[in-house]
Amino acid sequence: MRGGVLRSRGAPLAAAGALIVAAYVLLAAGAPVLAPADPFQMAPQTLLAPPSRAHPCGTDQFGRDVLSRLLYGARISLGVAFASTAFALGAGGTAGMLAGYAGGALDHVLMRAMDVIFAFPAVLLALAIMAVAGTTVGTVVVAIGIVYTPQFARVSRAGVLAVRGLEYVEAAGALGATPARVLVRHVLPNITAPLTVQTSLTLSLAILTESALSFLGLGTQPPTPSWGNMLAEARRVMVTAPWTAVAPGAAIALVVLGFNLLGDGLRDWLDPRLHL
Repeated sequence: MRGGVLRSRGAPLAAAGALIVAAYVLLAAGAPVLAPADPFQMAPQTLLAPPSRAHPCGTDQFGRDVLSRLLYGARISLGVAFASTAFALGAGGTAGMLAGYAGGALDHVLMRAMDVIFAFPAVLLALAIMAVAGTTVGTVVVAIGIVYTPQFARVSRAGVLAVRGLEYVEAAGALGATPARVLVRHVLPNITAPLTVQTSLTLSLAILTESALSFLGLGTQPPTPSWGNMLAEARRVMVTAPWTAVAPGAAIALVVLGFNLLGDGLRDWLDPRLHL
């Protein structure tokens, strides 16, 4: 009975989160069609115009349409978040699986390296990496990916340790399967659920980190729109033109809420320990 209640509770959360995320992805993909104006086009005659039929979210201090920049900014912010999370999943998941399955010295070296990375605050570490490597979009992706690699390493290692000693895993090794085959065919399917939940939660953190970097001037560089640099530009005029800050701020808050709802719902729905 308790498992059924948790399943029914997790499913609506996951569905609501997935709906929000899917809406953002569709809006970002359809930006060239949906945007009412060129996001780079300046219009001196409409500086800081309030929301209207022509400009549903108003214009900024350069006369650029805020809604258009918001839609195109979603492509940058979501693209960086997905790419950096994929990097962290690939690097951290692989490191954690190797550490958990091999054990010994390899486990010690890999996990101590993860501990060193994890010891630094996320934004501070990303800032340090970008100060050395530059401020291109590719660098932003790698920097954010490195920041969140330890989380995936810990999750995957814990999952591998939980199933490494089970009979079917030992039987596969005894029958001559290579360690790589055992990991891919017999271990990975059993740690997919926690990695999926971690991926959803990390996406929200990656969006916040990318926005923070752009806000500080080390992420996406103007005039290319991203939600972070839109907020940075809006802080100078937010008292007289609050819509310039409300739109990107609300976009960040809502998509982060969507990813968090999706992650929480998936956790409740996929974790077998909660269904006992």
